[in-house]
Amino acid sequence: MSQAASSAVTKRNFSLMAAILCWSGMVVMSSLYVTIPLISLFAELYRITPTQAAATGSVFSVGFAIGCLIYGALSDKYGRKQVILIGLVALAAISLLLGMVESFSWMIVLRGLQGFAAATFSPVALAYAVEMFPADKRVTTIGFISTGFLVAGIVGQVVSSLISEQHGWNAVFYLLAGVYALTAVLILRFLPKGEIQQPHATIWEPLKQIGKVFSQKNLVLCYVVALVLLMSFVSMYTVLGNYLSGPDFGLNKAEVLYVRSVGVLGMLISPLSGRVAMRFGVRAVLRGGLLLAMAGLASLGLIASLPLLIAMSVIFVAGIALSVPALVSFVGQLAGKARGIAVSVYTFVLFAGTSLGPIISIRLMESGSYLLTFALLALILGIGLLASLLIQREVPAPAENQALKQT
Repeated sequence: MSQAASSAVTKRNFSLMAAILCWSGMVVMSSLYVTIPLISLFAELYRITPTQAAATGSVFSVGFAIGCLIYGALSDKYGRKQVILIGLVALAAISLLLGMVESFSWMIVLRGLQGFAAATFSPVALAYAVEMFPADKRVTTIGFISTGFLVAGIVGQVVSSLISEQHGWNAVFYLLAGVYALTAVLILRFLPKGEIQQPHATIWEPLKQIGKVFSQKNLVLCYVVALVLLMSFVSMYTVLGNYLSGPDFGLNKAEVLYVRSVGVLGMLISPLSGRVAMRFGVRAVLRGGLLLAMAGLASLGLIASLPLLIAMSVIFVAGIALSVPALVSFVGQLAGKARGIAVSVYTFVLFAGTSLGPIISIRLMESGSYLLTFALLALILGIGLLASLLIQREVPAPAENQALKQT
């Protein structure tokens, strides 16, 4: 590293950079979750079924998943910060348009485009953190970015519920547009640009490596885990809102909002996932997180006490918050030199799962039994636990920990 480059690194405010990345991850991913509390409202407004209304979340996830396969390579060619900035500007414009639409068909089209634009952040920000932060700060920074992604699952729902109840559903998207414009200014002003990694590469080159990624059994098993992780997260909150407002508990919207908000407590463990994995191993943390999430999810339909139900929802969220960073690290470790495309495929699969979450949960609720619904969702998550148990160790534990430090 040249003396000038070394001086530039020294002058960077890494705490501010990490805070901006965490904030950006939270607000970008909040757009995935804002329609969960609006499903019944959309069903009534557009005179459609709840399953059709849930497509507002599913189509976002599909657009997001597709974008994740493309933007990593684009950021290699044109620069990480540039791609993130263009994505935020696009998000602001699309969110503004979403607040103006009157037809459900246009709502679906724009939600798909919103998801496609949102994908400019997640895989690119993780690559940016690896390149721009020193080795001793990377694990913590990635933990904070992951926390932003996870907290979005609660914040998006809570803000959407509050704003839509007070000012109408259109205001939710107007607020998002303003937040994305502000976030773009923060990134433009305070995040350093970084070097362009492969200015002469073609964006299709990494996609050619997908076949190699799927030829590795352990990576395929990791993708099975990824598929059910956020699927279960989105499904749980879709079902929980109906469960709490139903005859069993009879909570009003404000009280349901409170229960959703408390889930943030479970996410505070996410930044610690890297450190715990360095002590016990990535696989152990992944399996432990999945087991914790399964236990919390399966117990929800059995509980008649509201405080205990809230506690188990926090345990479920904590299990997910432990599992996500550990799984990212494991994918990076197993992929070796193909880490870039492997993580992109991981993100694609992760959010493909979220596209199925609302549809699956609404279908399961048609059984009329919340006990059965939560139990079946726990079994789906159990597929991920089984896959994690089948993953074989390919490197010794010290090397596993070293891979975690470099991720």
